[in-house]
Amino acid sequence: MESSLAPIQALVNQIKLEMFSSTLNPYSFLMPSAYDTGWLAMIPHPKQDSFPKFKGCLVWVLNNQKEEGYWGETGTDGLPTIDSLPATLACMMALKKWGVGENNVKKGLAFIHANSKMLLKEKCDHLPRWFTIVFPAMVELAQAMNLEVVFPKALEGVVLDIFLKRQQILEREEFVDQNCYPPLASYLEALPPSYNIDRKDITMNLSGDGSFFQSPSATACAFLATGNQQSMAYLESLIQRCPNGVPAMYPIDAELTTLCLVNQIQRLGLAGHFSEEVEEILKPIYKTYKNQEVEEIKPNIVPAKIYKDSLAFWLLRMYGYTVTPRNFCWFLCHEDIVVHIERNFECFTSAMYNVYRAADLIFPGEYELEEARLFSRKLLEKSMTLKSVNDNLVIFPNFRRVIEHELSLPWIARLDHLDHRMWIEENKTDTLWIGKASFYRLSNLHDDKLMTLAVENYKFRQSVYMNELEELKRWSKDWGLSDMGFGREKTTYCYFAIASSTNLPHDSIARMIVAKSAILVTVADDFFDMEGSLNDLQTLTQAVQRWDGEGLGGHAKIIFLALDNLVSEVAKNHLRHQGNDITKNLRDMWIETFVSWLTESTWSNTGYVPSLDEYLQTGMTSIATHIMTLPAMCFSNSSIHPTCKLNPNHYENITNLLMASARLLNDIQSYQKELEVGKKNFVVLHLKENPHGGIENSIAYVRELLDEMKKEFLEQAFMDGGNDLPKSFRHFHLSILRVFHMFFNSSNLFDSNNELLHDIKKAIYAPIEYQLVPTS
Repeated sequence: MESSLAPIQALVNQIKLEMFSSTLNPYSFLMPSAYDTGWLAMIPHPKQDSFPKFKGCLVWVLNNQKEEGYWGETGTDGLPTIDSLPATLACMMALKKWGVGENNVKKGLAFIHANSKMLLKEKCDHLPRWFTIVFPAMVELAQAMNLEVVFPKALEGVVLDIFLKRQQILEREEFVDQNCYPPLASYLEALPPSYNIDRKDITMNLSGDGSFFQSPSATACAFLATGNQQSMAYLESLIQRCPNGVPAMYPIDAELTTLCLVNQIQRLGLAGHFSEEVEEILKPIYKTYKNQEVEEIKPNIVPAKIYKDSLAFWLLRMYGYTVTPRNFCWFLCHEDIVVHIERNFECFTSAMYNVYRAADLIFPGEYELEEARLFSRKLLEKSMTLKSVNDNLVIFPNFRRVIEHELSLPWIARLDHLDHRMWIEENKTDTLWIGKASFYRLSNLHDDKLMTLAVENYKFRQSVYMNELEELKRWSKDWGLSDMGFGREKTTYCYFAIASSTNLPHDSIARMIVAKSAILVTVADDFFDMEGSLNDLQTLTQAVQRWDGEGLGGHAKIIFLALDNLVSEVAKNHLRHQGNDITKNLRDMWIETFVSWLTESTWSNTGYVPSLDEYLQTGMTSIATHIMTLPAMCFSNSSIHPTCKLNPNHYENITNLLMASARLLNDIQSYQKELEVGKKNFVVLHLKENPHGGIENSIAYVRELLDEMKKEFLEQAFMDGGNDLPKSFRHFHLSILRVFHMFFNSSNLFDSNNELLHDIKKAIYAPIEYQLVPTS
């Protein structure tokens, strides 16, 4: 196993050197924009106008044509995306202008002729705004340079329609329209002569750094039109920073770039390999973030600010920093901005996606986050119904799938291991931000290494999980737990849930402790619920209280012997690794659990109706999350060991919240079954105390309780000070809570026979579906 880990560690070390160096140029994280690089390559040298000013850009164009003949983006399927059309046209224009790359131009023209139908016809009714502006201009400019841009006859109507839509945009929008993002002015290079832009329109909209809306291509056009030396200085500065192909925006927001890098690492399941590096990135960002003041914001930069602020909130809160919702919910306090977002919601899809995710991490009393969640969900759902979306959904439909996944299943009910797989397989969703004619992405150089590491890391974990599951099945069979002849056989379910919800070290024994405990809990609980007589249950409970199985037989003996084996194994391991004997602590916790099962069975047999408080006090113990969580935590690598937390008379608040939440989650999905067999259930008891409200009212009441508990639990899990447990222990509690939310989110998946089989296959057995898209 260690030999399998060595290549992974070697790649981790390589990435640390290449990506986390203090001297690393943040622009090295971004993929060059072929479109913008082509435009800069067209600028002539001021002293020798028969030569390019930026020869490096021309060389980049010559060297970065794809084998198929295009420049620009490649999709997850290995095929070009529609931004390859304007990018290819811009690059061919640059080559044509300087009389070089004749073969490259021929290949580019052949590509357009052969692929324009595939790229345009299926998308002609829902092309994004940027493409509708840029593509016709590039066709016109290329043809003016005598490039034979010819489309198949079947496409003539489609191309004409795009030109007509471009004209409608030009007539409808102002040059600098505060309500359009990005404004028409940022497409300066793509505006036709008929638009009547004079030199004054250009110079008055130049930024202080000489750029035209921070767009290299628009600034190149502005310089060609005006000869403005500030614009040239801007372009020269850009080339100095990015000599090998330029990004779609300059200058970039370096903080946003590093936030997106951390986000990518987190979502690929690699955070454990780069914990120190991530902390070093987040510390200075936190200082800036907590002190930022929201000043008057121009509408055209609202999407980028919301995107960054909400992403920063999610990451900082996830890592335990003290941040407040107003750090990114500021837009809700500005009615004009809210109206602007609602009117242009399709341009805010990525921003609202980040807002929605940030709102997952809600603490008590954070009403702004509740409002932000409702607002962002409404707009995301609206975006999903559109054929035409001006964000990145059309070009990269896998982003649509990511959003649909986010909306359909709450974060709290998802398992990290499966989320990591989805993020790897939807590997082109690592967009940093949407440019006017392309995307800002992690460069292939860096992203390919991260992706390779993520794939190898996932495969390695699968091999560990496969071996452990086989070991667990043998244990379950050897002790007779898988052949009881009654109840639920859930060996695989139990292991899948704990393995997929946690990011424990590969050699941690905690997974097996939790899984074995869960199997034993399931078998014993079913024995108490459906198999044993009240006398059998009393006899077994008394044996557990004495910790002596003498006189037991049948199923009761099997349960006790397996329990004794598990407790002895855990205690011996703890004594060997940590130096103290926790046998009595473990026995006391199991005794407490068996007594709670007996209490509930006695209620059912005698018809006793407990109060809601009395029921919940017992039900918190009988759900047995504490017996799965606390012993496993004793094997953490932390210097603090929670042996004192194994005392049934004093559990931490976060443990109590876990126990209560798990019980209520179970009861919402099992009340019908338990009503039929006469077993007590919180929903049913609430209905008895409130008969006029109806069952739906009781379910709603329990859901409200769960929602408040979840908020308090998340605050305890992420923030220091609420208890004295180390962060790793609190996060382990959160993993167990997410397991119960997964099992009981919308139905009782735990009791299902096959609803989780597909997820189990993906988590443990099925090879990951990913291959790197080749780049030229």
